[in-house]
Amino acid sequence: MLPTGRTFMELTRYEHLTISDQTQGLPAPPLEKPAPQYALTIPLPKPADIRVNAQDVRSAIEQRRSTRHYTRDPLTIEELAYLCWCTQGIVEVKSPFYTLRNVPSAGGRHALETWLLINRVNGIQPGLYRYLAFSHSLIAIDTTGGISDAIMSACLGQAFVRSSAVSFIWSAVIYRMAWRYSERAYRLVHLDAGHVCQNLYLAAEQIGCGTCAIGAFDDQKIADVLKIDGEKEFVVYCATVGRIRE
Repeated sequence: MLPTGRTFMELTRYEHLTISDQTQGLPAPPLEKPAPQYALTIPLPKPADIRVNAQDVRSAIEQRRSTRHYTRDPLTIEELAYLCWCTQGIVEVKSPFYTLRNVPSAGGRHALETWLLINRVNGIQPGLYRYLAFSHSLIAIDTTGGISDAIMSACLGQAFVRSSAVSFIWSAVIYRMAWRYSERAYRLVHLDAGHVCQNLYLAAEQIGCGTCAIGAFDDQKIADVLKIDGEKEFVVYCATVGRIRE
């Protein structure tokens, strides 16, 4: 076993953890990153108004496969809203300590932020966006040309990032989890990302799309593209979505 991995697993055991800031009575950090003051905000269709075809869970699980080849057909804004809702939608807020969402998270802390590389979604200009779960909306981060190529490059040149209709990128704001779980947080945010991505796979099946999870990316390069520091906030997982090419 690699020494670095072994050391990580050892030092994140409960007997080695430092006392958490929650235990010390320090205030909880925000449960969502604020939107930049002048960012363009795009409200998404309300979850209750979105209609999708019925599909039983077993068939979605059995049909789910990683798909890297997509058509040029766009997603609708309703379909994008549905995918966002299924992966990070808030059901109940227990501020300031936790939220109940459509995916599980350790302590309900939900330390992940959802970034979207939109290539083809009806009514939305291509570019990089961030999903705001509390308002169920998008904010525009970068709609200049070349952002798709930059993210593809950060994902080690995997071309299906650029050919997807939309790519999801999940970053972890680590203190949001570490406030409660100390060093154990570094394990937990990766577990949370797995829950989120599996929901994406199953929800995409329901709207006739394919998904491919991506764990291969240049950590600092993708952090630079998102303009995050790569330490207090870092990318843990990505996934592409698009219409399945027969």
